[in-house]
Amino acid sequence: MKLTVKTLACILLLLGSYAYGQIDQYSFKRELNGITDQWHKLTLPDVIFGKVLHDLSDIRIFGITAGNDTIEVPYLIQLTSEEILSKEINFKIVNTSHNEKGYYFTFEIPTDEPINQIKLDFKQKNFDWLLQLEGSQNQQEWFTIIEDYRILSINNELTDFQFTKISFQNSKYHFFRLLIGSKEKPNLTVAKISQNEVTDGTFRIYTIKKAKTNDHKKTKQTEIAVDLALPVSVSHITIGIRDTFDYYRPITIKYLTDSINTEQGWKYNYRTLTSGTLNSIEENEFRINNVILRNLIVLIHNNDNQPLSIGEIEVKGYVHELVARFTEPASYFLTYGNNNARKPQYDIDRFTNKIPEEITMLDLGDEQKIDKEELSVIEPLFKNKTWLWLIMATIILLLGWFSFNMIRKN
Repeated sequence: MKLTVKTLACILLLLGSYAYGQIDQYSFKRELNGITDQWHKLTLPDVIFGKVLHDLSDIRIFGITAGNDTIEVPYLIQLTSEEILSKEINFKIVNTSHNEKGYYFTFEIPTDEPINQIKLDFKQKNFDWLLQLEGSQNQQEWFTIIEDYRILSINNELTDFQFTKISFQNSKYHFFRLLIGSKEKPNLTVAKISQNEVTDGTFRIYTIKKAKTNDHKKTKQTEIAVDLALPVSVSHITIGIRDTFDYYRPITIKYLTDSINTEQGWKYNYRTLTSGTLNSIEENEFRINNVILRNLIVLIHNNDNQPLSIGEIEVKGYVHELVARFTEPASYFLTYGNNNARKPQYDIDRFTNKIPEEITMLDLGDEQKIDKEELSVIEPLFKNKTWLWLIMATIILLLGWFSFNMIRKN
């Protein structure tokens, strides 16, 4: 009887050791310095991205209390991305006319609100027009807002591309007049007028270790291989073109996911990040969902055109900030590097409005590798959750057996 009780005590002690050893399930840690308040934030350095899971689900903040207890700190990951507030403005078309210059569309704005964007949609599927936008308070005196602004639509069996968004500085007029220089009457089906406020995001521009361009005559493609200095989280890719003539080329951007060493040599697996159109009308910046990568392949489909002269390539990503809540004194560490980790679920996800606007930034210590040799010999037993359930079931059976014997003796 005494031996069995001792066995139970040992089992419970081992379970406690399992809970305490959760930090040792991770590969790296960095000490957090400067904790003085309940809320703090820290910035993830670039070198971390090559050592975490693709969705950052293995990042944790652990604290070791004076009593040698382990506590887990809830956190949120926030990206310093752009913020766009768009307000659609009511209007009505009060006049349509034409002369030798082209076709006019006059919009009346019933409010005093400024506008800075007009989106147009036409029944025609293929066109290339230049337009001019003017503003007036009384339709007597007109002021030029933009001129020689190009809008374009191409629709065929190979592609479907349209650029009909007019962007300009904030303008406040009672009337806006659009002149489209076309011999054919533009069949305007939809127009949307809005006022957009854009708050710029904060980015890191990443170092490109190597960029190599190859023109493949057989496939009529230009391939650009881009190698970054280290794995990072990417959100924007800009392709610079030196040519000054008009161009329009389909483009596909891929990134390296993994590689396999076979008998025939290394095999590289790529996944498509995005596809679009490289063109001379707008800035060739391609936005993607945040992806951790190091190697890129850009494919430009030239068709029967001469290859473009590739200029500067820029790869950048948002700054990642962790906002964390600390509730008790302890020595805290940012830990990461656990292929078996699952994304944590914290209550603060549902109460983001309670997070203060002004939060002190923490200092992040140097990276320390967590020595796996310091783990208890019995820990591998509990890395498999099946063993843990078997131990729990054994405890329940033993307790039931003790209870049954005590009742029978009474």
